[in-house]
Amino acid sequence: MLSETSTATVRATLPAVGAAIGDIADLFYRKLFEAHPELLRDLFNRGNQASGTQRRALAGSIAAFATQLVEHPDIRPDVMLGRIANKHASLGITAPQYEIVHTHLFAAIAEVLGDAVTPEVAAAWDEVYWLMANALIAIEERLYAERGVTAGDVWREWTVVSRTEDTADVATFRLVPSDGAPAPAFRPGQYVSVQVELPDGARQIRQYSLTGAPGADLRTFSVKRVHGGTGPEGEVSAHLHARLREGDRLRVSAPYGDLVLDGADVPLLLASAGIGCTPILSMLEHLAQEGHSSPVTVVHGDRSPAAHALRTDHEALTGKLPDASAHFWYETPEPGHPADRTGTVDLGTLPVAPGTQAYLCGPLPFMRAVRSQLLAKGVASADIHYEVFGPDLWLAQD
Repeated sequence: MLSETSTATVRATLPAVGAAIGDIADLFYRKLFEAHPELLRDLFNRGNQASGTQRRALAGSIAAFATQLVEHPDIRPDVMLGRIANKHASLGITAPQYEIVHTHLFAAIAEVLGDAVTPEVAAAWDEVYWLMANALIAIEERLYAERGVTAGDVWREWTVVSRTEDTADVATFRLVPSDGAPAPAFRPGQYVSVQVELPDGARQIRQYSLTGAPGADLRTFSVKRVHGGTGPEGEVSAHLHARLREGDRLRVSAPYGDLVLDGADVPLLLASAGIGCTPILSMLEHLAQEGHSSPVTVVHGDRSPAAHALRTDHEALTGKLPDASAHFWYETPEPGHPADRTGTVDLGTLPVAPGTQAYLCGPLPFMRAVRSQLLAKGVASADIHYEVFGPDLWLAQD
C-alpha cells in the first residue's frame, strides 16, 4: 500500500506523468540499451522494440499500477502483476535487473519532466516503482520455486523429433529433453520461451504456447512466420522456419503463463483467432482427458480455412467432448460455408450458458470485440480471461 504522503503526491502528478509516460518510456529504453547493449541483443525482443509495442506496454503497465494504487489502495492488481511475472519468469528475469531498470527509468523521468521532479515527487514515484517491482520479484521467486529452479535458471536443452508444416506460414515442432530426463508437467494454456542464436550472434527469445496434453512426454508448439507489412519481419520465426529440423537442439524454458483452466467442470467458451488457437488446443485436449461434461463452446476466426492452423485438431478435440460445439468464422470461406460464419467472429446467434468461464487468445482487436459481446450476453467481467501474444497493449489502450 502506498503511504499517505506519496498517495497525495502521485494523485497530483499522475496526469503530468501519464501525459509524458510515452516519452519517458522511449528515453528509458534508449538509456538502458546504451548502458547495457547485451539486454537488447539477448533478452528484449528486438522486433517489439523496433515497432514500439514494448514501450507502449511498459507505459501502460506503469500508469495502470499507479492509478490502481491511488484509486483502489486496498486492491492489488494481481491479474496484471501475475501476467507480467509469468512472462518475466519465462525469460529468467532476476531481482538485480530491477535495480538496473530503476536507474535508467528514473533518469528518464528526471530528464523528461525536469524541474517538476522535486525530491517529494521523486520519492513518491520511487515508492510506486518498488511496490510494483517487489511484488513482481516475490511472484517470480514463487514461480521459480514451483518449477524447482533457481532464480533465472529456467533453460534446458531439447531435441526436435519431428516437424510438420500445418499451413504455408505455420510449422509445428515436437521436442524431447536432450538429456533423456522426463519432461516437466505444465498446465493447459501455458507457454515456453525459446532462445535461438541468430546469424549476428544475438540470442533472441520468443514465447510459444504448448499445444499438446499437459502430461505428454513431448513438448509441442507451433510457430507462425511473421511477415513484414506494418511491422518488422519476425527474425526468430523466420529463423525457426528456415533452419530448425529434426535432430536439431533448442534452448527452451520451463513452462509459464497465467491463462490456465482452473479445473472446475463449468460451462466454457474458448475463443481464438489466428495462431491464438494454440493454447486453446491444449485446453481442449486436457478437457477431453479429464472427462469434462459441462457445455464447451469453441469459437475461432481466421482469414480462410487454408490459413487456419491445426484445424483438424481443433475439430477432432472438440468432437471428443460430450457436450461441445465448434464454430469457425472465415473472412474468405470455402464454397458452401455458412453465410452467418463469414467475416469476423459474431457471437450474436450463439447461446452462452449461465456461469460460463471464457478464455480468449488472439489479436487485441479480436479479443476486445469478443469481450464486449460476452459482456452484452451477461458474462461477468471477472469470468473473461485472456492471453496476449507479445507485449500486453490492452493496458496501454484502456
